[in-house]
Amino acid sequence: MSRATPLRLPRATRALLRRLRQRASGKAAAPAQPPRTWLFDLDDTLHNASAHIFPHINRAMTAYIRELLSLDEAGAGKLRQHYWRRYGATLQGLVRHHGVEPQHFLARTHDFPDLAGMVVAEPGLRAMLHRLPGRKIVFSNAPRAYAEAVLRIIGVRDCFDALYTIESLRYRPKPARAAFRRLLHAEKLDPRRCIMVEDSPANLLTAKRLGMKTVLVSACLRRAPHVDVLVASAMDLPLRSGRL
Repeated sequence: MSRATPLRLPRATRALLRRLRQRASGKAAAPAQPPRTWLFDLDDTLHNASAHIFPHINRAMTAYIRELLSLDEAGAGKLRQHYWRRYGATLQGLVRHHGVEPQHFLARTHDFPDLAGMVVAEPGLRAMLHRLPGRKIVFSNAPRAYAEAVLRIIGVRDCFDALYTIESLRYRPKPARAAFRRLLHAEKLDPRRCIMVEDSPANLLTAKRLGMKTVLVSACLRRAPHVDVLVASAMDLPLRSGRL
């Protein structure tokens, strides 16, 4: 009995048959996707800055503004908070409206007598970070020297592939879109493959609008619509990462 001559099938039919045979054999492969990238805020996300560090910085910033603009302490404190709420960082308001030199301001307000004694962090932080698959980047409005020092003190600097600070962002802090876009462009990241971990709902709102998954680290705030996951501590991330 002679064999039938194979027919020349149209390209679309051949592609359909290939997919059907792959499905039948259980070998159909999903298209490869780049690994997720975790973008971590630093203060009050990776360590508890509110315990000792933020009060020190706030006093130093208030003193700086008081001296710069000849205000009393109450007035200087109100202006500091106003610029922080409006721009995401007090520095941005002082640069825009008073011509302050950023490096001078940062050096004066991030001078700590005993930074190591002021840092409060979870002892299992390093192990937790190693349990999260994907690249990890620190994305902070803090100055580089301070951020590097804190990461070394808590023993996790080598857990991160990159560090973006206020200098890297050309003094355009979160929640400005320009800050996010600078990091995404420099690292060649698709925001849809990024997870932003933050204690600031305002910063997460920008991240969500860009297409990122969002994690709010807070023991007291409620989960807003633009927050995908709420955790009381970054230590809870491995348990909740399945929802991301």
